[in-house]
Amino acid sequence: MATPAEKRERGVAVDLRGVRKAYGDHVVLAGVDLAVHPGELLAIVGQSGTGKSVLLRQIVGLERPDAGRITVGGIELPRYLTMPPEKKPFRIAMVFQSAALLASLTVAENVSLRLRERREKTSAEIARITREALEHVDLAGTENKLPGELSGGMRKRVAIARALAVDPELILYDEPTADLDPLLTEEIGKLISRIRDRRGSTQMIVTHNLPLARAISDRIAVLAEGRIAECLAPAELAASRHPLTREFLRASALEPGSTSC
Repeated sequence: MATPAEKRERGVAVDLRGVRKAYGDHVVLAGVDLAVHPGELLAIVGQSGTGKSVLLRQIVGLERPDAGRITVGGIELPRYLTMPPEKKPFRIAMVFQSAALLASLTVAENVSLRLRERREKTSAEIARITREALEHVDLAGTENKLPGELSGGMRKRVAIARALAVDPELILYDEPTADLDPLLTEEIGKLISRIRDRRGSTQMIVTHNLPLARAISDRIAVLAEGRIAECLAPAELAASRHPLTREFLRASALEPGSTSC
């Protein structure tokens, strides 16, 4: 069995240089520079509308940046995206904020969707991978349920299982705890941490929840005015002098002297 250090080596590096994205005259990303280490769990925080989700869409290839360069696993993203699936040396998966499950498909069919589309594995192999992915997110026995029969937290975990089914070296999460209560948020946070420890995938998580980011991430990147204002370890948050970081700390009741009711 691989050691935790060996497992962490499975993740791939992500490097962004001068990434820009605008919609008409509205500039969302104004030159993002960010380096994510292999096996790292990086949280991206920032105010609503600052482009956190837009940044993920550039990395996964759902959109193309107007300028700049994105490299994943040492390969420039446009080249990676044009490779046939069987030639790609690593896999990228994204967990969407809404979970994006197909209502007419069972849990097992949703989790195995990409595997079945590629037609590279036998039905028995797909069934085994699906079962193991659901076990990993503590949803064993839900294979035949429909998304409408699940709670919001369960649907989020099915979406994570779908990502795990392709055995990705990079996983992107867009607000995975949105609309969840504090207990379910903690549960999803622990699950993401387990993925880091057991699989070693590089993970990037966009979140408004600073306590969650502080609890599970290796580093926290603060996105402000279209750029990464700072990127620091959770233990360094309290010493930050950046106005936006200080505001997040106050709003999250993490700053000494702050209060909440």
